[in-house]
Amino acid sequence: MSNPIHISIIYNEPTIETENGREFAFTTGVNHEHSGVWVSAAKADGKIDLSEVGVIEEKEDIQSALRALGYETSIFNMSDDLDRFLAYLKAMQPDVIFNMVESLGDNAIHEMHVAGIYELLGISYTGSGPWTLGTCLNKARTKEILQHNGIPTARFLLVENADHLSPESLQLSFPIIVKPSAEDASVGIDNNSIVRTFEELKQRVAFIIKQFQEAALIEEYIEGRELNVAIIGNTPPQVLPISEIDFSGLPANYPKIVTYDAKWMDGTKEFEGTKGICPSPLPVAVEEEVRSMALRAYKLMGCRDYARVDIRLSKTLKPYVLEVNPNPDLSDDAGYFRSAKTYGLTYADAIGKIVGFAVDRRTIKKK
Repeated sequence: MSNPIHISIIYNEPTIETENGREFAFTTGVNHEHSGVWVSAAKADGKIDLSEVGVIEEKEDIQSALRALGYETSIFNMSDDLDRFLAYLKAMQPDVIFNMVESLGDNAIHEMHVAGIYELLGISYTGSGPWTLGTCLNKARTKEILQHNGIPTARFLLVENADHLSPESLQLSFPIIVKPSAEDASVGIDNNSIVRTFEELKQRVAFIIKQFQEAALIEEYIEGRELNVAIIGNTPPQVLPISEIDFSGLPANYPKIVTYDAKWMDGTKEFEGTKGICPSPLPVAVEEEVRSMALRAYKLMGCRDYARVDIRLSKTLKPYVLEVNPNPDLSDDAGYFRSAKTYGLTYADAIGKIVGFAVDRRTIKKK
């Protein structure tokens, strides 16, 4: 009788705000036994940052699903200690890695480098490869690729210095939304992100550049509806039921966008006022166009196993791709699983499909 396949769930330790700035929530990589206590304490504090709490619960939900499917599992918190990480891989020799790493040392660009380590070591892992992870994190480059291939996206400009902006050279129409150019998870997006005058634009661009030490992406703001298109699989990939963000619960003076607070900060007006609905009530022709566009973007950006394509619908129901998100949040209350559940998949079903793609790649490598 063969041994069960060992799936190692690798995640990066969340950081929390302390008196000394942002620090890691835990100090060791393999001891996660007390994570539930930390999560409970965070939830009792009122406003909860689910980007921090969620990764703790998500890894445990994934482990439970994998065990129910008959896999042997282990969990490793890599934080920012590469030596310990490599020693773990050498000692445990996992068959497959369930890759949950989104940054290293609080730097999002290292998400692609961690996947590169798996590649160099020849270990099969879930989700997209290094090129896709790095390119999709670069919002401007992604939009250039989309535009070049005829996929509509809002007109944009990458700005490295706010002083270089001028009304004459702008060539974009207000209102404009200002974002960090190389962050994910709505980091850097808040109720002040949409600007309507040139002076507001310069101020916001300067703020983003200083705050994140990276260029600002400015793009024409598309007033309308926001859709999340979840896709699963490879040959062929399949579009799951389309989910929509309902902004009707936001205060009238709040912009109709998915801010960081709307996505992660439980207890805020933004979080409470933005609810996901699935399936989205779309005209048949619009739904078909959205599904086709999302699938093209998924393939074009080299996504693998699972991804989420965020699309904005104008007031005339014309779709524009906002972002392509490889390896999206897999929490059981997140947008991706909302679509999977509407399709008819249980949480274990969805996790099983995703890890199954990586298991199949491992089998092919061994032949």
